[in-house]
Amino acid sequence: MVATILCFSGVALFCGCGHVALTGTLTMLENHFSQITTDHATLTIVLIQTMQYVIYGIASFFFVYGIILLAEGFYTTSAVKKELQSQFKTTVCGRCITATFVFLTYILGLAFLGIFGFSAIPVFLFYNMWTTCAAMKSPMANITDPDSICVDVRQYGIIPWNATPGKACGSTLGDICSTSEFYLSFHLYIVACAGAGATLIALLIYMMATTYNYAVLKFMSHGNRRSTKFSEPY
Repeated sequence: MVATILCFSGVALFCGCGHVALTGTLTMLENHFSQITTDHATLTIVLIQTMQYVIYGIASFFFVYGIILLAEGFYTTSAVKKELQSQFKTTVCGRCITATFVFLTYILGLAFLGIFGFSAIPVFLFYNMWTTCAAMKSPMANITDPDSICVDVRQYGIIPWNATPGKACGSTLGDICSTSEFYLSFHLYIVACAGAGATLIALLIYMMATTYNYAVLKFMSHGNRRSTKFSEPY
């Protein structure tokens, strides 16, 4: 139950905040870094829209998978209790189903580990931009030429090198950091990254619970076979 609540909460945060943050990022790029539509057409189609469709798929899949794992956990836990009380005998099919869920959850955990790392990339990019703006506004910075401080998003591979203007310097950079798109997208990316981490923790809890149930069922089934063998009359 704890893993299911954590999984649903993490996926909702990751998908909801990530979708809105991607839309805000695209608006910010179009308004300040790539004012010619053809320069960032590939980014819009391949990266932004594809990622949004992937988010839809992740949300739908984990909603169904979380419910299935919750039901499987209740049934398997009940079977373990009855097995310990010698009121129920598990079958090979039931143990195979539990082992299948252990394997699938392990694979999904590895996949979401990669998603968690990937979701930290925009947080890092926005944080660099935010610290640059904060350094310019700081009275301790003593900057004589603010226009020499720039952020070039082309070096991150977000937009091509021929994009116009491709970078923001000085007061223009400060104005970008003051926009609602930047502020909202930055914080939403942080929340989305936290949601991915919560989902990863939920998958680890799922995996530990299903692995424990499978190990107990397998051990008890071997124990029952041995006891049956030794109790046979001569």
